[in-house]
Amino acid sequence: MAEIDKSLPNVRQEINLDPEQEIIESAEQQQAELEGPPPVDVQENEDGSVDINFEPSTMNPGQDSGHFANLAELLPDDVLGRLSSELMGNYRDYKMSRKEWEKSYTSGLDLLGFKYDNRTEPFRGASGATHPVLAEAVTQFQALAYKELLPAGGPVRTQILGLQDPVKEQQSQRVKDFMNYEIMNNITDYEPDFDQLLFYLPLAGSAFKKVYYDEVEGKAVSKFVPADDLIVPYAATSLEDAEAVIHVVRMSQNDLRKQQVGDFYRDIELTPGPVNETESEKKERELAGESKAKDGTVFTLLEVHTELDLEGFEDIDADGQATGIKLPYVVTIEEASGQVLSIRRNFEIGDIKKKKIQYFVHFKFLPGLGFYGFGLIHMIGGLSRTATAALRQLLDAGTLSNLPAGFKQRGIRIRDDAQAIQPGEFRDVDAPGGNIKDSFMMLPFKEPSGTLLNLMGVVVQAGQRFASIADLQVGDGNQGAAVGTTVALLERVMSAIHKRLYASLKVEFNLLARVFKLYLPSEYPYDVVGGQRVIKQSDFDDRVDILPVADPNIFSQTQRISLAQTEMQLAQSNPNMHNMYQVYRQMYEALGVKNIDSILKPPQIPTPKDPALEHIDAIGAVPF
Repeated sequence: MAEIDKSLPNVRQEINLDPEQEIIESAEQQQAELEGPPPVDVQENEDGSVDINFEPSTMNPGQDSGHFANLAELLPDDVLGRLSSELMGNYRDYKMSRKEWEKSYTSGLDLLGFKYDNRTEPFRGASGATHPVLAEAVTQFQALAYKELLPAGGPVRTQILGLQDPVKEQQSQRVKDFMNYEIMNNITDYEPDFDQLLFYLPLAGSAFKKVYYDEVEGKAVSKFVPADDLIVPYAATSLEDAEAVIHVVRMSQNDLRKQQVGDFYRDIELTPGPVNETESEKKERELAGESKAKDGTVFTLLEVHTELDLEGFEDIDADGQATGIKLPYVVTIEEASGQVLSIRRNFEIGDIKKKKIQYFVHFKFLPGLGFYGFGLIHMIGGLSRTATAALRQLLDAGTLSNLPAGFKQRGIRIRDDAQAIQPGEFRDVDAPGGNIKDSFMMLPFKEPSGTLLNLMGVVVQAGQRFASIADLQVGDGNQGAAVGTTVALLERVMSAIHKRLYASLKVEFNLLARVFKLYLPSEYPYDVVGGQRVIKQSDFDDRVDILPVADPNIFSQTQRISLAQTEMQLAQSNPNMHNMYQVYRQMYEALGVKNIDSILKPPQIPTPKDPALEHIDAIGAVPF
């Protein structure tokens, strides 16, 4: 029997089978003819139509093991070595290109004031307090955004594209219920990860989510990825046009072994190397009060999403000739050893354009001048430093004025002068003669300056105005102000930021829907409180649009109440033109009242009237 060359998977060789092999294949063919055609799977839909699957045993397109197989198992070591060297070099270049961004972010973390500085300059015991204007802005943004974007019932809503009908309405409701169920129950890390993202985002200006199907856990995952761990080329402006996207993943030895046993990574022997922390990661660990211990058994993996003209898997035209066009791949490399663990195609089966599959979602606080966004550290970091400097000067001036120092004449001796004089204590002094007050001179320390205090107030107010954290109480405003004035005061920077978060959430939910479409069975029953529901794989099609439940124009309950109050004022000015029941109902909803129907009486439904009485009313000019 001829030997098959397996070094290149596209190479085909003619093989002469021996007679015994031909007999076996002939018997298998006869057995298949006796068994008849394979069974046909028929699924009846709610509208009366049916879906017929002639190959029900085949896998879903997104689960095809051949298309998404680990190509690193098929390539020779010299090809893998050259590829690893090239991608590792790119990784180091990309890290160096964002050095200034990392430096700016790292230095700005000190402005949060999480750590008190024991300063010895300009004197020992000088104040190390940090003004909390930045920490206050970050905390208030996180609290408002978390409440609006992740309500208790789930963050997803749906709307029907095209003409509505009962079948589409039921499909839309199924998609909405299932996605909210998955996010709030099955994706266990979603809520804490989203909470952490909303705290990280206003600081760094950029944060990311990674949406994928976890083969080991067997479920969809939406993971928070800090900007420290996602590296792109210098020229990149977005995730879509980036030449490469490198995700730095830290994984324990046991988790890596699970992936190797599950055939996701190559089963090769690896030795844990040192974990190289960036300056920002060191600063974050320092502020959290943690210190780096032994690396233990932690591996650092570089997951490179890039385009390659891979040897043996080249793009070919209709004539079977290589075109030289690079195709999307995901290459995973162990950083310490440089070993390639996996190479997988990153485009859908049957996609003629071979467009790369996107796994990451970019959340931006403010659009920057390049790939990364601007955060509050970049925008009000200077004001926060100025406020901190003014606060420390005021505290130091108070300290020096309360504990004066100065000069004494040589020859004056104070008994036990090594001990500090306590308040209310008198100590003996040996003076050679003359007036004792002429032997001492106090330094001219002044009381804390009122001008400096006012200046600090101006700086803090400027930072608060930019960050929109000057909380406007709804009842404290001018009730006679023009319509929309209160709303205009509230709609500042936060409104635009909230809309950017809304757009990013929509992208994230659509990536989750793609995962459900590929990996769910044809029908998937799941239990909820008080019953059971069913979702269909075919529900995730283009007929239903998946959106965040949050209103992109509303970013706080204060703004919602203000809008409802303005609406009520307009309605009360001319009640005949308005549906007063709906106006009051929207006001109760803005206040967050739960049992509105028990408080607000619904309008009476008109009852049929005798035609003769209607004629009498018409003659008497009584309105119908």
